[in-house]
Amino acid sequence: MQNSVNSSLDIIQLMNFSRIFMQKVVLVQVLVGIFFYVNCLMIFTFLKKNMFREDTRYILFAQTLLVDSVLMVMSDAMLIWNNYMYRIHMIPCIIICTVVTAFTICTPLTLVAMCLERYVAICMPLRHADISTSRTRFLGLLIIWGISSVVPLFTLVAYLSVVPPGSLFSYDVCSVELMLGQEWQAQIRVTILQLLFLLMIIIIVFTYIKIMTAARAASSDNKKSTNKSLRTVILHAFQLFLCIMQFLSPYIEMVFLKIDVSVYGHLRYADFVIFIIAPRCLSPLIYGLRDEKFFHALKHHALCGLDSFFSTLFKFNQWKIRPIHTIAL
Repeated sequence: MQNSVNSSLDIIQLMNFSRIFMQKVVLVQVLVGIFFYVNCLMIFTFLKKNMFREDTRYILFAQTLLVDSVLMVMSDAMLIWNNYMYRIHMIPCIIICTVVTAFTICTPLTLVAMCLERYVAICMPLRHADISTSRTRFLGLLIIWGISSVVPLFTLVAYLSVVPPGSLFSYDVCSVELMLGQEWQAQIRVTILQLLFLLMIIIIVFTYIKIMTAARAASSDNKKSTNKSLRTVILHAFQLFLCIMQFLSPYIEMVFLKIDVSVYGHLRYADFVIFIIAPRCLSPLIYGLRDEKFFHALKHHALCGLDSFFSTLFKFNQWKIRPIHTIAL
């Protein structure tokens, strides 16, 4: 009798766990779908305007949107594979992990480049046009992608140097941790990331101090623009902090994996929402909604070109309501 009661309780707990797990999976898919749609709409807006394609800040913004969109989709797929313990071939897994690592580093590097662009625009306005040229933009993008490739290439080469040849044709649950089989690999990887992020933090603090100094010395006409750039740098610094935590979270998760598998599952889900989805939804907010030029263009495409119609309709309704208020008075 006692065994049957315990068995029934286990079944109920398993059903509750499955229901909660499915709710979490559905919620993540909804969040990823919403932000992926918004990012695609913003990329479409960027491509439709020549003005945006010739401005450094919007080019960097579009790169962030593209990288974040691909990273969200690939990270979401890897999260589902891990939760359902789905095994894939190791060669595609290695390619996916390498691309995900490169894209993960590319986002904070692009944020730093955006901060530097704001620093040049605010602190060196007379030289901004000479510095922000097509050649400089190409060189900057080349540097961003070159630095972004250092860690994934090191991880790939180190993994191929120690893994048995037959393991490349096996199947396993895909995760970046599979490529860090040796302790020295993880330690060198963490060291490179720490040095890289320390350098990025120094650059962001430098730009913040310079822009803050310029904001205090600016005239009343330029103070609004300077203060807006200052808030943009602060938001980028917060994004960078979340990106740093994204690299540290797998090492924290591995500790809980050895203690309790259920806690590990909840922690992995929370880390995905906070450190992967959250930073990717800040980019549309910072440049897509706070920037007036881009916001008006985005609204035009989001409403399928009917924004002028809705604006006219809104003004007409206001005009109809105004006499009623007059009569009431």
